Amino acid sequence: MPKQDIPLSERIIFALDVPTPEEAMDWVRKLEGDLKFFKVGLQLFLAGGFPLVDEIIKRGNKVMLDLKFYDIPETVYLAVEQLKKRGVTFTTVHARDPIIEAAMREKSDLKVLAVTVLTSFSQEDISDMGFSCTVEELVLHRARRAFELGCDGIVASPLEAAMLREELGDDFFIITPGIRPSAGGDDQQRVATAKQAFINGVDYVVIGRPIKNAEDPVALVRSLQAEIAEGLSA
Repeated sequence: MPKQDIPLSERIIFALDVPTPEEAMDWVRKLEGDLKFFKVGLQLFLAGGFPLVDEIIKRGNKVMLDLKFYDIPETVYLAVEQLKKRGVTFTTVHARDPIIEAAMREKSDLKVLAVTVLTSFSQEDISDMGFSCTVEELVLHRARRAFELGCDGIVASPLEAAMLREELGDDFFIITPGIRPSAGGDDQQRVATAKQAFINGVDYVVIGRPIKNAEDPVALVRSLQAEIAEGLSA
């Protein structure tokens, strides 16, 4: 599907960061009238496995299986093999060259996203890890390598999206967490509003806690979708 044709109902990927399949499906049923894309992370996948993923997809929704694979290349290759023909739209790997190369081998229709730098990381965290560069420089380096290796897209913060589009063009997806109605309030460090994220050039936003904690989650989804429409038209 051309990026400009992505429906508004798929632009938000709702993070099902809940402990049980039952709670996850409650959220799917509550929101799927307005949004059609859901993220299953490590906690929920360990609780519900493929039966949960299959159930979400059978209801006509899309799934981002966010397990952030990071292991020896052959193990990553075999893990991605398990996802072929499951109907999963996106999966994630850490942005290291051998891992990306392994994940991209015979992946069928599955789209592989490289995680550049977690949005919970600050400049201080990057320095503590021994990197002498800025967060932006590290994100750009990892994104460029992922793009050169044929990765379908990257996961990065909304603050780096404009730089990535300017430097690397438009031939890959940018998926970003760290979207907040207003910045701050939890463990995410590099955040922006939904409207600004799309102005900056992202294609999808992953949003969890702001929707889950809202007094009226459906109303917030619709408000965010209106913001996204404004950002896309800007």
